[in-house]
Amino acid sequence: MQFFITIFIRIKLGDSHKKVMKIVGIVLLAIIVVAAVAFGLYWHHNTHWFDKYEKALKTAGAEEKQVTLPNGNVINYGEVSNEKPALLIIHGQMGIWEDYALVLPELSKNWHIYAVDVYGHGESTHDESLYYLDVNGDDLIWFVDHVIGAPTVVAGHSNGAITAAYIAAYGGQNIAGAVLEDPPVFSTEGEGWEDSFAYLDAFKPLHDWNQSEKTECWESYYLRHCYWGQLYMADAMPKIADYVQKRYQKKPNEALQIGFLPASIWYVFKYAKEYDFAYGERFYDLSWNHGLTHEEILSAIEVPCVYIHAKENIHENGTYLCAASREQAERAVAYIGDNCRLVETENSDHVIHTAHSAFYIEAINSLLSK
Repeated sequence: MQFFITIFIRIKLGDSHKKVMKIVGIVLLAIIVVAAVAFGLYWHHNTHWFDKYEKALKTAGAEEKQVTLPNGNVINYGEVSNEKPALLIIHGQMGIWEDYALVLPELSKNWHIYAVDVYGHGESTHDESLYYLDVNGDDLIWFVDHVIGAPTVVAGHSNGAITAAYIAAYGGQNIAGAVLEDPPVFSTEGEGWEDSFAYLDAFKPLHDWNQSEKTECWESYYLRHCYWGQLYMADAMPKIADYVQKRYQKKPNEALQIGFLPASIWYVFKYAKEYDFAYGERFYDLSWNHGLTHEEILSAIEVPCVYIHAKENIHENGTYLCAASREQAERAVAYIGDNCRLVETENSDHVIHTAHSAFYIEAINSLLSK
């Protein structure tokens, strides 16, 4: 009798084991399917990030236009037309006017928007003789006077913010206010320049690539030598760079898209296709300022101004991982004077109009009453 009971128990245990293994198999399969779907969605998101930009441009009703100046230079720009006050927007290094797409629908509720490509970028004139702060700034002042022809608030990002400061200082009666979005004040005229993140991550690699035999594409070279990669992903970057080079060889005319990395890392490569690398050399050798100092420009601003500072971030090795330190931002505001308000974001993300769009829009709209 005991023999039969033992056999019965073993059969039951075997059946239970099979059921358990079946359930485990189903669960594992479900996990694999979910993970595959999640990764597919992640890949799709990273390679179709510009879809939302195109949707925003359509929602805002932005139209791309061009104007030829009397000197023959061409300024390409996007315009959102309405009867609201005028807002001139100037992008930063290696950007184009469409970089502001995500904030255009909301901004257009209060502003008639003109977003320009600076020289050497997008479809504006590419000519090395124009790649100076005052040269481009003076032509944008002409743009305000002859294309906009009305009181205008000028807003710029990064070095575009320094251009905005120049326009605010010397643009005359049609300049009504300025918003300076995280400008690299003082560093881009030499103060701690070679120890700054911008120099180490962007301008030195760009210069070195320009001087090289260009045996690999810029995107691959940059990823192999970028400073953030050396800090955080040193072991992985050579393989990623090799992957990018192989992709480039297959599709040399297409903007780089890497599905396994977030678009926030490499979205700028889309704009690099319309960027003159000679422009970056003006920052490598600090000639872009063309003899002007940031102190004299900032001190000449008399219109109401908002300085948006991305929170200071310093790596443990002492490198400033930000466009400007808090001290530099405060010094810049002090030069402008009581007509300038300093506001700061909660982290050091440099592209504030994308990372903190509501914060950025509030800063712009704060000048409506001015």
